Amino acid sequence: MKWNEHDMEKYMQAKEYIDTIILPLIPFHLSQEASVKKNAFASEVLTIFSSEIEKELTGRIVLTPSYYYVKNADKEPEVDRLNAWVDDMKEQPFQHIFFISFDSKWKKHEKDLNGNLIWLPGFQSGDVQSVEMQQVIREQVKQIVELIRSYW
Repeated sequence: MKWNEHDMEKYMQAKEYIDTIILPLIPFHLSQEASVKKNAFASEVLTIFSSEIEKELTGRIVLTPSYYYVKNADKEPEVDRLNAWVDDMKEQPFQHIFFISFDSKWKKHEKDLNGNLIWLPGFQSGDVQSVEMQQVIREQVKQIVELIRSYW
C-alpha cells in the first residue's frame, strides 16, 4: 500500500494484516553540481525499486513517503529523526521497518536505526526504461522481496 488516500483507507480496514513498512532514504544535494545528475538518477531508480517491492508485497506492507536528507550532512541527527518516524509508526503497530537506500554511508549508522537497513549498490546512470535496466531491477526486487519475507 502506498501513501495515498485510497490505499490508506484500505489500510485502516485491514491494518491487523499489514505489519511492515518500507521507507526509502534518498539523498538530496544540489551544491555539488558534479553529482546532481547521478543523485537524481539514483533517486529515480530507488523510487522504482520501492514501488516494485510494494507491488510484490501488496496487502502486507505500507510504502511510506521517501525520507530526503542532505547527502554530506551528519547522519546522527538524521538517525534521530528517522527513529522518531519509526516510533510513530510502531504506534499502529508495525512490527517490521525496512529502510532502503543506495547510500553506503548509512551502513555506519545501521545499528542505531530502529529498523533494518537494506543497502543496495547504486547505479551510476542509465535508461530506466531500457529492457536491460528493467531486468536488473526485477531481479534485484525478487531478491529484496525474499529478504523481507525471511523476517516474517
